[in-house]
Amino acid sequence: MDQQDYDKTFDVGKSDSKKLQAAFSQVSDIRKFEIELYWKRATYFWALIVVAFAGYFSVLSTEISKVENKYFLSMVIACIGFVFTFAWFLSCRGSKYWQENWENHMDLLEDAITGPLYKTLLERPDSKSFFERFVTGPLSVSVSKINQWVAVFVLFCWLYLGCFSLYKSVLHKYITLPNYSMELIHGLVIFFALLCCALMFGFGKTHKKAQNPKVVGRYVKIKE
Repeated sequence: MDQQDYDKTFDVGKSDSKKLQAAFSQVSDIRKFEIELYWKRATYFWALIVVAFAGYFSVLSTEISKVENKYFLSMVIACIGFVFTFAWFLSCRGSKYWQENWENHMDLLEDAITGPLYKTLLERPDSKSFFERFVTGPLSVSVSKINQWVAVFVLFCWLYLGCFSLYKSVLHKYITLPNYSMELIHGLVIFFALLCCALMFGFGKTHKKAQNPKVVGRYVKIKE
């Protein structure tokens, strides 16, 4: 389907078309619904991740006499937390896919209904004040992209905690780390935290360039 086929399918350009008005109204409602679902999913996964973190540190704080191998149990919990976080990361990308789908429909349908309202951005002029530009002023960032970077950082944390528990549970019998290794690992955690913040700032911006989406039709037919 090309641009002409799309316009013909939804009567784009005909402001009095009931099909166009109904399509635009439905797209607007579905977009709002997708945003609500996005935050509901985020809350759901964050609840699971917080419980996993609490369980991990609760096991580690338990006296060894009460738990035969608390490091093994903590490794299992770290794996559970890693899976939950990876599922959250994929959920963020899936939500972004559908949200972008309906936003593209709005961009293509809105001209004859409301004019290019959704596509027109009214931005504050650049300020010369340092604090206004980098602290208190608005910034064109994508909330969904920021969440994805947070998910990446949490994935790294679970990976680190899982490796720590694995080493304490089994590998310490066969591998002896040098004295300076813990300092290096601590430095690596701090470095990755700062790196994720830098990547959020550099690659978390809202996409404002021209969009040229490709149309993928999904057809449904009852099997005879």
